[in-house]
Amino acid sequence: MTNENHFSISKTVKAPLPRVPFSKIKESVLDNDYELSLVFIGDKLSRKLNRIYRGKDKPTNILSFPITKNSGEIFINLSRAKPFGPAYLFIHGLLHLKGMQHGRRMERTEEKFLKEFQVQ
Repeated sequence: MTNENHFSISKTVKAPLPRVPFSKIKESVLDNDYELSLVFIGDKLSRKLNRIYRGKDKPTNILSFPITKNSGEIFINLSRAKPFGPAYLFIHGLLHLKGMQHGRRMERTEEKFLKEFQVQ
């Protein structure tokens, strides 16, 4: 778990954490004062959260939840991250917390950050 720049990382699964500069990406996408919790989860918790908060009874790859204007949580399901990669999913979740919706603008912004941090 890290706590630099109002940012914490934890996991509920045994898999190793991906080697991604999560803290630097968070600083670049969100305000430095934004408090963020990133949690790596598996299918069981992903399905439960997706069912409770989105009404979909299946596991998903990422969930992001704004808590206040300056705080939020992102849950990444490592077992479902492979097609996109954890860096892409993290950036995707950050942009949702920033208020972006799916569409070409969001895709261009995701591509910009992936290129900036040289991650897939």
